[in-house]
Amino acid sequence: MKVLIVEDETSAYENLKEILREIDPSIEVIANTESVARTVEWLRNHTLPDLIFMDIHLSDDSAFSIFNQIEVNTPIIFTTAYDQYAIEAFQVNSINYLMKPIKTSQVKQALEKFEKLSKASLMQYIAQMPVLAPAVKYKDKVLIPRKDKLVPVTLSEVSFFYTADKNTAVYLNTGDSLPYAKTLEQIMTMLNPQDFFRANKQYIINRESVTDITIWFDSRLLVTLNTPVPERIYVSKNKAAEFKAWMINDY
Repeated sequence: MKVLIVEDETSAYENLKEILREIDPSIEVIANTESVARTVEWLRNHTLPDLIFMDIHLSDDSAFSIFNQIEVNTPIIFTTAYDQYAIEAFQVNSINYLMKPIKTSQVKQALEKFEKLSKASLMQYIAQMPVLAPAVKYKDKVLIPRKDKLVPVTLSEVSFFYTADKNTAVYLNTGDSLPYAKTLEQIMTMLNPQDFFRANKQYIINRESVTDITIWFDSRLLVTLNTPVPERIYVSKNKAAEFKAWMINDY
């Protein structure tokens, strides 16, 4: 079985890849795409895999937008940290989904269900993909717990989110920061991908906060923001084109 994994978190991708290898060493992970744009490009230029594992929330948009750009004739098992709409839709339509953090037992059960589906069921399954897309609503504020209070923060006031040593903080345009007990992956699901970009494992940045972009010696991008940062912000060579397209809203 040939498998494509659509996942923008390296650790999540490696975990799923290792689980698949553990369940069945004959399963071949033929590629990993990290965004809607890269997934559409890959599907247009390669032979389709037997199965796709797809994270719902990708770096540039919801995975559902893939179906608006290209016809996907491959069964998909979705993965999600939390998406109530998707969970309800999948339950109604008997479509497989995996809740993060993904466990071996979940994947094994999903694969067993997939292998039992008849050809007719698979075709019906594939036909449902485009109609599952929810009307996307993004937050304009977040509530940050602070002692015995909740501090409302307007997202337009946020310069970036930063995580280190499993601690996450919200940094405002004023230079102030507040601790925020969520992972960057959880935070990214709440944000409009037109306004915020997952630059790397440490940073989610606001497009309006970017003041300068330097092309680094190894084709990485060094991003400068309008506020001081705890450490330099690098965008990898693999994500550089996607980042530049995002900056000019051209994706």
